[in-house]
Amino acid sequence: MDLGIQGKTALVFGADSGIGWNTARILLAEGATVVVTDLDEGRLLTSADQLESAPGRLHAFAADVTAADSLAALHDRVRGAVGEIDILVQSSGVTGPQGMFHEIDEQGWLDTIDVDLMGPVRITREFIGDLRNGGWGRIVYLVSEDASQPYDDELPYCAAKAGVLSFAKGLSRSYAAEGLLVNCVSPAFIHTPMTDAMMDKRAKQAGTSFDEAVSSFLNAERPYMELGRRGEPEEVANVVAFLCSDLASFVNGANYRVDSGSVATI
Repeated sequence: MDLGIQGKTALVFGADSGIGWNTARILLAEGATVVVTDLDEGRLLTSADQLESAPGRLHAFAADVTAADSLAALHDRVRGAVGEIDILVQSSGVTGPQGMFHEIDEQGWLDTIDVDLMGPVRITREFIGDLRNGGWGRIVYLVSEDASQPYDDELPYCAAKAGVLSFAKGLSRSYAAEGLLVNCVSPAFIHTPMTDAMMDKRAKQAGTSFDEAVSSFLNAERPYMELGRRGEPEEVANVVAFLCSDLASFVNGANYRVDSGSVATI
């Protein structure tokens, strides 16, 4: 499918694996120039080596979303390599501490909010000038089903993601007249390193196999995921790529759920 983004430049955060990596792969295949970034430089460069692109259309630079100076340095490197960006995809994040509210201390809350809410804010603040300049721009934030259907054992993550959803909706009203469209994608229980770690922990605590941990989690915690499995990263990345495209020219301030029906409301 022609997404109409040939010649556009995209910056994808959280791109060393999972949804971010698959989004970068699709955007490259559609003819965009792509800069991938993540915190761990070694892992990022290894992952970037697995992406296929024409010479000069793929760049990889590490950055820390919790540090404004790191993002400013990233911006300098991006400018030097590709100029200004047209597309921003924010896919980096952490699960944060899990447990009941009374079991999570203040630092657990602050650390989660620093990455999952303030990370998108810092990134947007750093790159918003680029995105406003060309008369055409896209921002897509990876949120979560937890933003609209919170779970009592991961409230810092839920609250941070709800904050991003509200931030994006407000931001979508600010610059649409300039051609910059802002949207969100909310996955549920996708096959990523983050959920692998969650299921490893669950399996060890219950003394079961990894597959049994996944199955019991689906049955007990996500009963409305009607397909009965974890989603694959590319199933989410396809929706992200659409929202980055010219095909989504009338989509603004939206939240696309890619969750197998997990959110139990319309």
